[in-house]
Amino acid sequence: MKNHCVKPKEEGRLDSERLRLETLEMLGLLDPVAERDFDVLVSMARRTLGCSVALLSLVGSDRLLFKASAGVQFADTPREHSFCSTAVALEEPLIVPDASVDPRFSEHPLVKGAPHIRFYAGVPIRAKISYGSDVSVAIGTVCVVDEKTRVLSAEELASIADIAHLVESIIDARLTALFTAQIADESEGLVRSLYREQRQLKQAERMANIGSWRLVLGKNRAEWSDQVFAIHELPVGQMPPLEKALDFYPPHARETVSAAIERALQTGEPFEVETDFITAKANARRVRCLGEVEIRDGTPVALIGVFQDVTARYHMEQSLRRIAGTDDLTQLANRAQFNLVLDERLDHARAHNETLALLLIDLDGFKAINDQCGHLAGDDLLRLIGERLKAPYLSRCFVARLGGDEFVVVVSDPADVTDFENLLSRLLSDLRHTVTKGKGLLHISGSIGICWLDDTVTSRSDLVQRADVALYAAKQTQRGTAQAHVPEKWQESLGL
Repeated sequence: MKNHCVKPKEEGRLDSERLRLETLEMLGLLDPVAERDFDVLVSMARRTLGCSVALLSLVGSDRLLFKASAGVQFADTPREHSFCSTAVALEEPLIVPDASVDPRFSEHPLVKGAPHIRFYAGVPIRAKISYGSDVSVAIGTVCVVDEKTRVLSAEELASIADIAHLVESIIDARLTALFTAQIADESEGLVRSLYREQRQLKQAERMANIGSWRLVLGKNRAEWSDQVFAIHELPVGQMPPLEKALDFYPPHARETVSAAIERALQTGEPFEVETDFITAKANARRVRCLGEVEIRDGTPVALIGVFQDVTARYHMEQSLRRIAGTDDLTQLANRAQFNLVLDERLDHARAHNETLALLLIDLDGFKAINDQCGHLAGDDLLRLIGERLKAPYLSRCFVARLGGDEFVVVVSDPADVTDFENLLSRLLSDLRHTVTKGKGLLHISGSIGICWLDDTVTSRSDLVQRADVALYAAKQTQRGTAQAHVPEKWQESLGL
């Protein structure tokens, strides 16, 4: 019996609440198990927007479930007065530049207390209530959160909306997969075909519905979706001969692809390959290919899979890696990148019994530049030294700025090792510079501590510490000179 005490707007809200919870239950989205596809999209949102936290939140009956998250450790939070619940209720993007002054959220525990949320931007995600239905309901949001206030641009909001659309596509593919599984029981004659389509669909779901393919074993026949042709830059239907399929991959990638397919055929295990790719129009791309063996009556009959152009994502990740490993002031490698590269070169030198030297550089007179000329002049000097350390004669060396006025050069190329004395002489000369201050002159030089890799060096930090002892000795003897590590002095520095 209808409750006439419920007002029309309240009745509509209760209907939406019921539909949302039923839809979440139907899709199995309230299962707390993490799903890689959602994790990847949330991480993309966090990187793209540059926020500390990104979430795919689902609004349950009394809690928000974080189906995917980046930047937080907890899996859910109370629903009451939450940002995401508000966005779902509004059924439109919610942007909060400063939560501390927003009357809807200023008293929220996560605003008043840790993590002190200030900025929030969320776009609702919708899901169909059943397969083939035109009715959809808001079930959660894709959102980004930061502890700093922020004004969101239209382009940034569009980026969140695009990611929300990808999430909706994956959820829609999940709904299709569920429907496919249901109708598969209707006829045993359809089971095999539907099973193949379901497996392909699950893979397409994981990759945001990109092109699919099927290779029939023993019949020399392949089946491509339109998007696979598009990635190859071929007209739809113009299938290249199978023996030419690997020609789209550079020589170094062909062996990787062939080995993955062969291993799948031998073991029955799925494979995943990401590699370089050359289209029919000679355009360089980055592609990701997933595949698995289709087995019928215990016999492999085909390979099925999906194919994705990940060029844009790959270039973005490469750019982010370069930024993460580069010193902003000098555009040399930073300390984090130095640690990675030195570990690699130490391993290589030890494995191949090769020579390696670490040159630790400290600028003499730099403090006087900062004190008398200002920090901007100091920055200009560091940039100048950075440019000099990019000179052609150091092109085979690895050069980094460790911080402050401290730099490092790793010498490992045989040609540089052979010509080490000349390289060192040029380096000491390039580290000398004169700055004019009024009518006076300020002279800059660089002292260098050198440590050669030998059997007694135990680690990266050991090598750096020995070079530091040599650097101290050079400064004590005469600034603007270089000294190599001496084992006896090393023992003295350790108190042995």
